[in-house]
Amino acid sequence: MSRIAKAPIQLPKGVSVDINGQDVTVKGNKGTLSWSVHSLVQVKLEDNVLSTVPSQESKDAWAQAGTTRALLNNMVTGVSTGFERKLSLVGVGYRAQAKGSVLNLALGFSHPIDFPIPEGIEIETPAPVEIIVRGIDKQKVGQVAAVIRRFRPPEPYKGKGVRYADEQVLRKETKKK
Repeated sequence: MSRIAKAPIQLPKGVSVDINGQDVTVKGNKGTLSWSVHSLVQVKLEDNVLSTVPSQESKDAWAQAGTTRALLNNMVTGVSTGFERKLSLVGVGYRAQAKGSVLNLALGFSHPIDFPIPEGIEIETPAPVEIIVRGIDKQKVGQVAAVIRRFRPPEPYKGKGVRYADEQVLRKETKKK
């Protein structure tokens, strides 16, 4: 039995939820997110509290109910406060600049990388070696940050590359003859 599925979701002020069969739409001051819930799960809204209940007593139904509760909580958090992921560039000459709908990256290659910013995502570069990815969809924010990091992941010998701001890169000792 999932403990997460049993936990209710308190809706903050300014957030409204519309349940139409298996389709759930969450609206807030930052935007609107919608999602189609699995058929093994029922979503209930009572007194500004959102809860998930499995439609049958099985292990799979409880697992789906826990997953649904976590995703609905992320939707509520996203439309009320939003999500952000910080990246930092480590290396000589590595820099980033957001221009309109394109993120321009200089990562030590012979050519600059122009990354088109997806719909629903904001990218900000407060410093040339800092990138902040913001949005209301947690999955999309994390995916965009992972794609940017994949252009030049941190290497273990000097630590150069694109890394998450809170990431610890394990360093290796230099190779010996």
